[in-house]
Amino acid sequence: MQTALVILGAYLLGSVSFAIVVSRLFALPDPRSYGSKNPGATNVLRSGRKAAAVLTLLGDGGKGWLAVFAAAQATGQTALSGADVPLAGLAVVVGHMFPVFHRFQGGKGVATAAGVLLAFDLWLGLGTLATWAAILVFFRISSLAALTAALFAPAYAFWLFGLRPVVPAVVAIAVLLIWRHKGNIGRLLRGEEGRVGAKVSPKPEDPSAGAR
Repeated sequence: MQTALVILGAYLLGSVSFAIVVSRLFALPDPRSYGSKNPGATNVLRSGRKAAAVLTLLGDGGKGWLAVFAAAQATGQTALSGADVPLAGLAVVVGHMFPVFHRFQGGKGVATAAGVLLAFDLWLGLGTLATWAAILVFFRISSLAALTAALFAPAYAFWLFGLRPVVPAVVAIAVLLIWRHKGNIGRLLRGEEGRVGAKVSPKPEDPSAGAR
């Protein structure tokens, strides 16, 4: 029963999409209606409101950290001493990707996963974030940075913790992140993926402009 409650609580927390909540507070269009149509900080940034994007990033990352912290406090376990805390980390990411409060139309989980990894272990989180940041600085492609970090995170986890229960959870999160980026992978292979900072108008296109 305890494990089920932990998973449910983490999933419901993950289902709060800060991209949608913050966009409503700033009177911005639904982030699922423009740009990449992904309710995440990178797409909110395309609206031109940097403050909204920062709040989205902090909110989505914070809920990942909070889910793990709350599970640890409620169970007395840690990410290395039991299964409930790693399951909470996985559940909050699933909630972000498939939120029950937003018709299961969620984000790709990068910021939430980062918060989870930082809560699992500071060095695991920092190592993964450093990988993400290095790729982002050099290439300015958010999806490439996320995919690279997702590939490295399980390796970092195994190197730090061996075969403890947290490692399969990190692997599962990485697999989900890669799967959610399948469209981005195709665009990366075709050289069509957009770069961070490129502004996309959130307004609908003029039908007279024709297909592009």
